[in-house]
Amino acid sequence: MPIGTHLVLHQHTDPEAILHDGRRLGEVLVETANRFSTPLAVPLMDLTLEKEALLLSMGVPAADISQYHFAEPPVVTKPIALTPRMLASCEAIAYVAGGSKLVPMGMSIGPFSLMTKLLADPITPVFLAGTGATGKEEPDIALVEAALVAGEKVIHAYLEAQITAGAKAIIVCEPAANLVYFSPKQLDKDYSVFDRFVMSPMRRVAQLLETHNVDLIFHDCGELTNGMVKRFATFGAAMMSLGSSRRLWEDAAFVPKDTVLYGNLPTKRFYAKQLPVAEVERMTNELLNKMREVEHPFILGSECDVLSVPGSEGEILGKVDAFMRCGCCG
Repeated sequence: MPIGTHLVLHQHTDPEAILHDGRRLGEVLVETANRFSTPLAVPLMDLTLEKEALLLSMGVPAADISQYHFAEPPVVTKPIALTPRMLASCEAIAYVAGGSKLVPMGMSIGPFSLMTKLLADPITPVFLAGTGATGKEEPDIALVEAALVAGEKVIHAYLEAQITAGAKAIIVCEPAANLVYFSPKQLDKDYSVFDRFVMSPMRRVAQLLETHNVDLIFHDCGELTNGMVKRFATFGAAMMSLGSSRRLWEDAAFVPKDTVLYGNLPTKRFYAKQLPVAEVERMTNELLNKMREVEHPFILGSECDVLSVPGSEGEILGKVDAFMRCGCCG
């Protein structure tokens, strides 16, 4: 199965209107699950919602949100109000929970990845923190710390709303927890900065879900080290979704058998004619065979949300269908 709700949504003539209509969005989730023969009703992987909700709650004009970055440490003094898009997503979960036999699922950005959207330059202070500098010494580190705190508040508020709506599992996406934002030379020495900025906030997210008996599906399609994957494997996730830069059959050695590995075909490139269907089939069969050899629970799927690219819809769907056929017959 792919993460393919975006594909199905954009087969409708009015996708933007559907995003604000909870019932119709729920119908799209059901349609997507049926289209790809899966019991999982997977929401859109839209990782912009939490930033919008946080900034609106802090009085930032809607027109400024996409390009807005904090120059001073943010302090959240008011309750986070969910946006119309968030409310529609919750209504869609409730529709799935009450009107189908599918597993209703939620979606959220992770704390570290949200922080990177809130700062103009998150890389430099993360590096400085990795050298041992503190927020008292470096104002930009204090900015990272405050943005993480503010981000957690909106993330937790949205998670709780999705749980209340009926979500039984939630995909938490941390694509920025990768080698773009963390120095590999620093990580060769120790993972203290990674543990501080990624692992600690994510453990609080995992604990929130566990408290409500909701499964965590952890997603990170970035370029990772083995040490990162080993750390992610400690979250107790029901599923772990990794990008095509990883060899899942090797990562299986780092992941407990009760965490299903998901992925990780290079679906970000499915729009390109330079990646022919035959090559998709070859990679699919290799991944299936390798995962059978290591005998780790596995779902063949996409490395990330499969986006509908205007003008390339047929190319993308043809390759999705190709790996689905190989998965069914392999």
